[in-house]
This record gives sequence, C-alpha cells and structure tokens, in this order.
Amino acid sequence: MDSEVTPVHTEITLVVNGTEHRLRVDTRASLLDTLREDLGLTGSKKGCDHGQCGACTVLLDGRRANACLALAVAHDGAEVVTVEGLARDGRLSPLQEAFIEQDGFQCGYCTPGQLCSATAVLDEADRGWPSAVTGDLSADPVLDDDEIRERMSGNLCRCGAYMGIVRAVREAARKTETEEARA
Repeated sequence: MDSEVTPVHTEITLVVNGTEHRLRVDTRASLLDTLREDLGLTGSKKGCDHGQCGACTVLLDGRRANACLALAVAHDGAEVVTVEGLARDGRLSPLQEAFIEQDGFQCGYCTPGQLCSATAVLDEADRGWPSAVTGDLSADPVLDDDEIRERMSGNLCRCGAYMGIVRAVREAARKTETEEARA
C-alpha cells in the first residue's frame, strides 16, 4: 500500500480585505494557512489549531469564523476580513482605538482574533441578535459586561486581559451608538 498522499490542488477566488485573489490551493489547506502562507497576512494567529482559542478568528462573509477550521476550498468566492482589513484609509477602527485606550491586550497574540470577534459582536448587537444571556429577547440587546463576556467567550487570552477587552468593546459600542445618534 502506498503511504504517500498526492496533494490535490484547485483554483479558488477569495476577496480578502476588499482585494480579489485567485489562488491555487491544496484542497486540505485551512483558510488560516492560506491567508498566512499564500497571501502573507500573518495577523490571524495559529493558536490551538483546533478551533478552541479564537486566535485565528476572521470575518467570513460578515460572520466570525475560526479560520483554522475552515477549508479554503469550501469558501471559494467568499469575502474575508482579517485584522489587517479593520482599519480604513490608514485610520484604526473605533474598536482598535478602544483596545489601545482601555488596555485590551498584553502580549498581543490573541488580539487580532479578539478584534475580529469584537467587530462581529458589535454587528450582531446592532442587528438585534440575542445571545445566551440576553434577558429580553423581544428588545435589542444591551452590551453590558455580561453580554460582552458571553459573546466574546470563544476567544481566549492567556495573559488575562479580559477586563480591558470588555471595557474596550463596551467603549466601542458606546462610541458607535453616539455616532449613530448624530447621523
């Protein structure tokens, strides 16, 4: 029996941070490895490589996903936003600014995944999506500390910067609400 496996490659297209990329990938390659190795986008980190830590979190067609668990070929044509795509026109997003202001990181390894996940948290709350701890399912969720902790629970921080992360998400939500009220 031949123990050597011949890789199968296929052509896919990904729109990453607004730029279309046509790639030839091994059908076994994860989206994380494709982003890091083929596109040089090393912001998303390989932590556990089992979908348990959240260091690899990206936005995949607008929803957060663990890139280490997603096969690149399964997302042909998808839109992917990595931490590198959160800033606009050379300016950090309000969430990125809040992470800095509120000390939402220590070593920084988990921060890209935390930022992508927190971006999705703000979007989910804005859409009125409840979480497991949302008290009133008929009202828009309020991003209090319990809501934020629940929604961010898929992202681990070995340094324990959770208090700063919660403050940062709360601050970014407040800024977003203020900006929306002005518009």
